[in-house]
Amino acid sequence: SIPDFPEPGIIFRDITTVMQDPDGFKLAIDSMEDTIKDLDFDVIAGLESRGFMFGTPIAYNMGKPFVPIRKKGKLPCETISEEYSLEYGTEIHTDAIKKGQKVVIVDDLIATGGTVEAAIKLIERLGGEVVACVFLTELVDLKGRDVLEGYRVESIVKFDGK
Repeated sequence: SIPDFPEPGIIFRDITTVMQDPDGFKLAIDSMEDTIKDLDFDVIAGLESRGFMFGTPIAYNMGKPFVPIRKKGKLPCETISEEYSLEYGTEIHTDAIKKGQKVVIVDDLIATGGTVEAAIKLIERLGGEVVACVFLTELVDLKGRDVLEGYRVESIVKFDGK
């Protein structure tokens, strides 16, 4: 936990120490994977960029394809995009999710829920069904889970505060 970053009053929850420790990283991946091990799904979608770090090994371990959901302007082929907040957008290749596919979204953190909400909209526009959203950490006081009402939300570590 790093106080006053990126601004005063914020406690930044740094995941790099988890990833630098082989046992900690394995525990994080295994714990996230355990939340969906009995779930019927076809695809793992990871949110840029730390969702790639956690979603890719989970997809590999479970024998599922991995789909990156990137910041707007980063994908080379035909895409659809979704705007969220005042300055951000996210996009996905139009052929990444096939109609009827069941998708699990993976990211390192849920805070306000804006990024994952935009990702859900993209997946649903392509005809996919989001069956779960899995996060390593959750900032409970920011109420991102409330934005995802009606969706299965899993988080491994919950923090109070911002």
